Amino acid sequence: MSASSSDSRPPSIGRRTLLGAAAVATPAVLGVATPAAAAPSPAASARKKPRALPGGGDLGPNVIVFDPSTPGIQARLDQVFRQQESAQFGTGRYALLFKPGTYNGLNAQLGFYTSIAGLGLSPDDTTINGDVTVDAGWFNGNATQNFWRSAENLALVPVNGTNRWAVAQAAPFRRMHVRGGLNLSPTGYGWASGGYIADSRIDGQVGPYSQQQWYTRDSAIGSWLNGVWNMVFSGVEGAPAQSFPNPPYTTLGTTPISREKPFLYLQGNDYRVFLPEKRTNARGVTWGNGTPRGTSLPLSQFYVARPGVSAATLNQALAEGLHLLLTPGIYHLDRPIQVNRANTVVLGLGYATLIPDGGVTAVQVADVDGVRLAGFLVDAGPVNSATLLEIGPRGASRDHSANPTTVQDVFVRIGGAGAGKATTSMVINSRHTIVDHTWVWRADHGEGVGWETNRADYGVVVNGDDVLATGLFVEHFNKYDVQWNGQRGRTIFFQNEKAYDAPNQAAIQNGSIKGYAAYKVGDGVTTHEGWGLGSYCYYNVNPSIVQHHGFAAPVRSGVRFHNLLVVSLGGQGQYECVINDTGSPTSGTSTVPSTVVSYP
Repeated sequence: MSASSSDSRPPSIGRRTLLGAAAVATPAVLGVATPAAAAPSPAASARKKPRALPGGGDLGPNVIVFDPSTPGIQARLDQVFRQQESAQFGTGRYALLFKPGTYNGLNAQLGFYTSIAGLGLSPDDTTINGDVTVDAGWFNGNATQNFWRSAENLALVPVNGTNRWAVAQAAPFRRMHVRGGLNLSPTGYGWASGGYIADSRIDGQVGPYSQQQWYTRDSAIGSWLNGVWNMVFSGVEGAPAQSFPNPPYTTLGTTPISREKPFLYLQGNDYRVFLPEKRTNARGVTWGNGTPRGTSLPLSQFYVARPGVSAATLNQALAEGLHLLLTPGIYHLDRPIQVNRANTVVLGLGYATLIPDGGVTAVQVADVDGVRLAGFLVDAGPVNSATLLEIGPRGASRDHSANPTTVQDVFVRIGGAGAGKATTSMVINSRHTIVDHTWVWRADHGEGVGWETNRADYGVVVNGDDVLATGLFVEHFNKYDVQWNGQRGRTIFFQNEKAYDAPNQAAIQNGSIKGYAAYKVGDGVTTHEGWGLGSYCYYNVNPSIVQHHGFAAPVRSGVRFHNLLVVSLGGQGQYECVINDTGSPTSGTSTVPSTVVSYP
């Protein structure tokens, strides 16, 4: 690892569980259910369909909107931060939205389940002369648990020239313009395990310092300082040259296919949702030369959902042709949300959270074109769900190459906030789906955590052909974290930890193989490719456990991997190989990656 000075080097081992978990409850969600329509009499129900649900409407109490003339902005930001700073498994959910204009002297510190965003069509429409800060004071300088927060669509002029964004998983930095530098480490260069940047311009230097891994897509940067284990770039102007493993840079000149996340903006006084168009061989930001390319929808075409609304009402809205805007809060579902119409948008604000009750699936998408799922969290319920998120039904086969479904900043959690179980978290059956930044997490800390307590065998299962994953974070599953059965799949950046809490070697034995691979390509696959993939083990319950490999794939010329690594964190368990039977074993207590640059 290189760094600018000796005091910027991270400790030899940097995992979030070593300092324990902090879970501070917060007050209940402020949002309440809003009746969609008056209930008809039984006789009327028999004669006619339910009254149509309204589109548009108020965004609710947990969407806080500022304009440059709003008094007390800093005090309100501080109030939300005090509530959310250490509320890792609390129920508070907030979206902080800034109307176009210039704001001076602000420091927006972001805690858990807090999103900040500008409401312009371009990031430069909304400028903060100040900072949007994530640090780790709440956790003694350890940033490895700074999850579930985001910044989007703003221009920043940092007070001291550099903005601090010390985050871990599920903390996207999208469509941002930093007129200065960006520091990705906490104060004191403590442990850090992130992260994701897309469609952003950082005029100065990006300094990851202690960040173990990072993925940057379709952006422009002034320069990049250093790398620890796995720094991946695709379509990034100013990215460092390919040099893995020393420095550990994996650099692709372009991203094969991308389509940016939908976002809320203001046209005059009216809210609209912008839908960026698909790009092929993308490089650089989408917004650099005037109006971005794409289409937009008025808020009147969205059912604006409030916490407490039923799944039946959400499905009614979809059936009536509305899109869904999920305002911040917790949504309990007694049946799946059914997305059956092409080009439907389901957009969450402020980490809106879906909890499937009674073992149901949270969201099911039909085999249709152009669905966009973005910006929400699925939290497994205490009754086991066979699946939590399904993109396409089993056997889906339609060609969606011209207009793929996108899954962006959709995060899945099993346990942590309480007992949760799911056999398979995310299943991708539809062809050409783009999974752009997800964290699928079987919790290793919090409440309801244990080898069988929050049992979840599989993280992401890909059955559809031609699926692309950009920014795939999947951790701690009891069996395969990723199982890829579809043809012509591609992954750019993968971050994984094997389950910490395996009680013994027998618990993870996979036939004759020691342990389930973090990333398994199906035996029948003839074409697959991956770039910049890493798996870590930390078997702290039983450090004698041996994992044969991090990656498993059929040995064929069409199945190719670039820049793989495995690492044992402090000697808590070991890998014998990197992929299949190739690659050196990890070495004792030395937290040094074993790498394979090209396979086969």
